Amino acid sequence: MNERNLLSPINPSSPPSLRPPSFADATTATAAAAAATSGLRSCNQIRLLLSYASTLLRSIPPCPHSFPPLIKACANFGVLSASVLLHQHAVVHGYASDAYIASSLVHMYAKYGDVLSARKVFDGMTTRDVVPWSAIVGCYSSSGDAETAFHLFNQMRRLGIEPNAVTVLSLLSGISLSNHLHCLHGFTIRCGLEMDIILANSLMNVYAKLGRVELARKLFDSMPLKDIVSWNSLITGYSQCSSSGFRECMFLFDRMRLEGIEPNHQTYVSMVSSVTSSGDAFVQVGEEVHAQVIVSGFQTDVFVGTALLSMYLKFRSWTAAFLLFNRVSDRDVVAWTAMISGLTQNDGADKALIVFHEMVKSSVMPATATIACVLAACSQLGLLNVGSSVHGFIIRHYLTLDVHAWNAVITMYAKCGGHPSTVQYVFEMMPYRDLVSWNAIISGCAQNRHLAMVFSLFKRLRLSSERPDSITMVSLLHVCASWGALHLGMSVHCSTIKHGLDQFISISTSLIDMYSKGGDLQSANKCFSLMHYKDLVAWCAIIEGYGNHGMGEAAISLYSDFLQTGIMPNHVIFLSVLSACNHAGLISEGLQIFRSMQDDFSIDPRLEHWACIIDLLCKAGRVEAAASFTRKMLLQGNADVLGIVLDACRQHGHARLGEEIAQEIIGLKPQTAGSYVQLAHSYAAMNRWDGVGDTLAQMKTLGLKKAPGWSFVEINGTITMFFADQSSHDHEEVLLLLKLLESDMRISKAMLHS
Repeated sequence: MNERNLLSPINPSSPPSLRPPSFADATTATAAAAAATSGLRSCNQIRLLLSYASTLLRSIPPCPHSFPPLIKACANFGVLSASVLLHQHAVVHGYASDAYIASSLVHMYAKYGDVLSARKVFDGMTTRDVVPWSAIVGCYSSSGDAETAFHLFNQMRRLGIEPNAVTVLSLLSGISLSNHLHCLHGFTIRCGLEMDIILANSLMNVYAKLGRVELARKLFDSMPLKDIVSWNSLITGYSQCSSSGFRECMFLFDRMRLEGIEPNHQTYVSMVSSVTSSGDAFVQVGEEVHAQVIVSGFQTDVFVGTALLSMYLKFRSWTAAFLLFNRVSDRDVVAWTAMISGLTQNDGADKALIVFHEMVKSSVMPATATIACVLAACSQLGLLNVGSSVHGFIIRHYLTLDVHAWNAVITMYAKCGGHPSTVQYVFEMMPYRDLVSWNAIISGCAQNRHLAMVFSLFKRLRLSSERPDSITMVSLLHVCASWGALHLGMSVHCSTIKHGLDQFISISTSLIDMYSKGGDLQSANKCFSLMHYKDLVAWCAIIEGYGNHGMGEAAISLYSDFLQTGIMPNHVIFLSVLSACNHAGLISEGLQIFRSMQDDFSIDPRLEHWACIIDLLCKAGRVEAAASFTRKMLLQGNADVLGIVLDACRQHGHARLGEEIAQEIIGLKPQTAGSYVQLAHSYAAMNRWDGVGDTLAQMKTLGLKKAPGWSFVEINGTITMFFADQSSHDHEEVLLLLKLLESDMRISKAMLHS
């Protein structure tokens, strides 16, 4: 490698000359910065850097043996400029081809993620033994390029250089496939390296990370010697199992103490994590582990404390979590963030905002991760004003956000119903975006039914370097379904096929919903039939589609087919099939299915299910039964359900009952214009025009106005809205078309009767 190549990554325009005093200054600055931020473990490396800087200032030639520890020190302190200058100095003094110095340089560049520079150093070596080969293999492996790492591993073996335990360890760092791990494990056995306890621990750790904890257990049981790392590796592996992994952790914990191995802080972190992640554990088990932590004296360990805090928050044991948090004397930003994050993720968003307020009052500056959690809490609670205040806090304190925090800002404005222009403004001012950013704004606009903006953003996404995924397509299909935009939905369907996303269950279900709401039940049924696996949501979507089209018998038939699958029904599918019975007027079938909710599946009906049955009775003319049913089953009156009965009273001539119900509705919603309008309609049905006048006068006195009725139509992807008493939208042409249609229908009716 020449000197110009070494200089080019830093300053391509600078000359390839090396001035030792400037390097000494850089080394001194690096050591000074390290001394200000490091602990006792780095004192020797700091002294080494300062000693080397002094030799340069005195023009003493450096010793080649000093370069490997110097390179390691610069890499540990993360100062790339000093590291590259040290590389340049090694080149000038002719040390760069030394195997150990070159290997140190390869390790250094690997730590910075600069695989290209590491490979240049490796290729420039005249002689290469197992040390540089291990270094370059580890460089590619740690960067995620396992294929190249294995290729180099095989190449060194073909050249007669036998890998050692260090080589295998370096290759293990980037393995993400089970077959690669099996091959490497077989190699260690064939070469007699399985007795190396460090290598065996690493193999066991990778097995656990890949979800093959049973193979990690077999390896553990076959090990003749085990240290604390061995036990911790297996316990950590079981702690990541969501089933009953904590039971195995408890068994191993007791066994290791019986064998004389004392648990350390990592053991307790894994034990607490196993309780947290297990679906079978409960808070009492966690309290027992907490007691063991206190007895062992690890309650002050920050990692153990954070794990315990997460556990109590997961079980929503707020009192214990806050007691544990308040006992931390010196709470840093990590502790505050852990508390806020745990509350946000476990239905404690309101408490997370209170903790954030206390954090700001204590003068601890939040990190970007803290901001992201707080904004997520605002999104959950729908608090636009609070979220805007947090955004203002970011701006006032000039906080630099990463892409995850920016995504949280976008999601907050979108989910909390922020104005579209505000959401788009925040999106445009983002310094960098990823696919999550695009999905956040598209999903937010879709939830707020901004059809044009959604497809404008989707067009920009396709022109960017990002590729849409299933989340993007589901958002697009959602907004198409809500507007009944069938033509646009069909184009999205084509895009899902083009991008190979049509096999996702979420997309297939969204397609069923979109086609059903767009009036194309045949296409909806075809999408349902093509699904390889149909989950509960897909069955709900197709049953609801048939029900909305008045095909109640077909919906009930599909419900019978669903019961044959063995999937347990929930509230949603019962609501879908009851709505289908309601639309089709299937009274006996609806009542039978309603009773089966509790009798056969122990599911308590919700308000929506009661409303379906009440509406079903009303449509059948059984108004008094519906009213009795309402008062008997609904302990607390509901204006919307009573409104169903009131409409039925007017339709079937139950004037006095209608007046009573109308008065009940006004009592429940005294400030709602619709309640008074319904009462006025009831008086009108009884020809009591004085009551109509009094009701409208009272409504005027309260300053209530009924919102005008409106509708819309989608033609070739364009949404056109119509309001009552509105004369725009080519009013004359619309009326002319209606008259033509009315004339055609009259002629067709006359022909049928003749």
